[in-house]
Amino acid sequence: MGAVLPLPGPPLSLLGIFLIHWTKTYAFSTNTIWTLSILTVIITVLDYVIPALGLKKYGGSKAGIWASMIGLILGMGFGPIGIFIGAFIGAFIGEILVGKSSSQATKAAWGTFIGFLMGVVLKTALCLAMIWIAVAEVV
Repeated sequence: MGAVLPLPGPPLSLLGIFLIHWTKTYAFSTNTIWTLSILTVIITVLDYVIPALGLKKYGGSKAGIWASMIGLILGMGFGPIGIFIGAFIGAFIGEILVGKSSSQATKAAWGTFIGFLMGVVLKTALCLAMIWIAVAEVV
């Protein structure tokens, strides 16, 4: 859930890995802990950078990114698809509110949406990898 919703999914998953590691029953290798920690930091930073780069590349404004996040939160009430549609519509509305034309707002909304989607893919991949590693250790 934390990989798609605006929650810190990878850091929470990493915390789970640490909690398992700190038990006396299970232990991950030092390489696994360091690799997952470094990947978590990198992907968490990229999760903020990628949407901003998409926004910048497609001519968006800061209002577009904030409105995209608001749209994402409001879209949660409509299920997983609502999150993505809400993010896009929010970015579009944010761009319209700062005076962009409809075509400029659509272009910027796509940039924000693509950046957001790329962040979700990266976070989901890392969280799924951590789940797989944790299950492999416990089972």
